[in-house]
Amino acid sequence: MKIDILTLFPDMFHAVLSAGVIGRAAESGLLEFNVTDIRDFTEDKHRKADDYPFGGGAGQLMTAQPIFSAMKALGSCPRLLYLSPRGRLLDKKYAEELSRETELLLLCGHYEGVDERVLTAFDFEEVSIGDYILTGGELPAMVLIDTVCRLVPGVLGSEESHAEESIYSGLLEYPQYTRPASFEGMDVPDVLISGDHEKIALWNFERSLKLTAERRPDLLRSWLDKNYESLDKKRKIIVEIYLNI
Repeated sequence: MKIDILTLFPDMFHAVLSAGVIGRAAESGLLEFNVTDIRDFTEDKHRKADDYPFGGGAGQLMTAQPIFSAMKALGSCPRLLYLSPRGRLLDKKYAEELSRETELLLLCGHYEGVDERVLTAFDFEEVSIGDYILTGGELPAMVLIDTVCRLVPGVLGSEESHAEESIYSGLLEYPQYTRPASFEGMDVPDVLISGDHEKIALWNFERSLKLTAERRPDLLRSWLDKNYESLDKKRKIIVEIYLNI
């Protein structure tokens, strides 16, 4: 997958795109990133890329000209995304959809956003990472990149690993522990060091169910509707005990 990023602050991306799982995938050729500084395309002698909005209002707005010029220089891309709080929420389904693309272009707004003519002319798709406001689109772009790229086949090294994780499995993740078995007076639950894999699996399921019921009942309702009838007898009993159904 290739991802082009248009931003006023390219330095923000370098560490994120070169470290960890994403960095290793880029080194191996599974991912390709191209970060473009929008200011390099401005025709203003002071490299200015923003101005006051028509009609008044607080703050500055990114001007159309440098973005138009940058877009024309980069050429066509099948999926254009503008990071915006008014966009479609980035969730599991949307991330999976985007991960199947071979190329994405991300436009990071800043200040009060971008001239609407940019979005109209290039038919940008607006994407939000949540109902809150950040100072710019750079951090949301990084979240989108991490969320989407880890779903690209081969990036995580296991085709099943992301499907088994919290949220994607439908339930919140159960508590996990590592060595030592006793630390600061706190012991790892006996079942996890028992060696009984069936008991461990049931304990994990029980903890996931309990946490989801407490913290995300909306997820639990959806999960039960889709999965309850297919559960084995032992898991149905756990569901009935914890949820009183």
